[in-house]
Amino acid sequence: MRSKIVVAGILAAAFSAMQAPALAADMTPFGDAKVDMHKYKAINRVYDVSYDDPKKLNALVGFIKNVNAVVPGKAVVVLHGAEIRAFAKENYEKYQGVIDQLAALTKEGVEFRMCNNAMHGAGFEAKDIDGFVTVIPAGFAEVIDLQQKGYKVIDASVSPVKDSRFIDHPELKAQPAAQPKS
Repeated sequence: MRSKIVVAGILAAAFSAMQAPALAADMTPFGDAKVDMHKYKAINRVYDVSYDDPKKLNALVGFIKNVNAVVPGKAVVVLHGAEIRAFAKENYEKYQGVIDQLAALTKEGVEFRMCNNAMHGAGFEAKDIDGFVTVIPAGFAEVIDLQQKGYKVIDASVSPVKDSRFIDHPELKAQPAAQPKS
């Protein structure tokens, strides 16, 4: 009896997996998305970062890596929100994982600049901040200055997209994701 239930479950899962792509194709009149994996020219960019929670820096790491992987050029991160406390030496142990990842990005040429006003407003001095960060007079002014020098501003607001497909269709989670065609 138990083996029949297991076999029935396996068959149901297999049938569901085979039907899901076919059902998805029937759900819209627009067909499949086009794929255009073109190359980007060099673009210098400034990431404008002002987070209310240092935990959002984890998403920033991936965001920067994803952009840097496909867009050549210089990258500057301007910090002027509550995330600055993660860069304080006294908080290194608490935020070590993400701080180590951000510091590693400097080896790839990414620069980190912190707003002096925000730093002081948070109660820190330059001596309190990790050594891979440069303290600059003002965050917004730095963004404007870099923009005047040809840098493109990237709003570094990040919303996690990982597995968001499965919010509406949890039954698809067991299926492997399709790989893009080259």
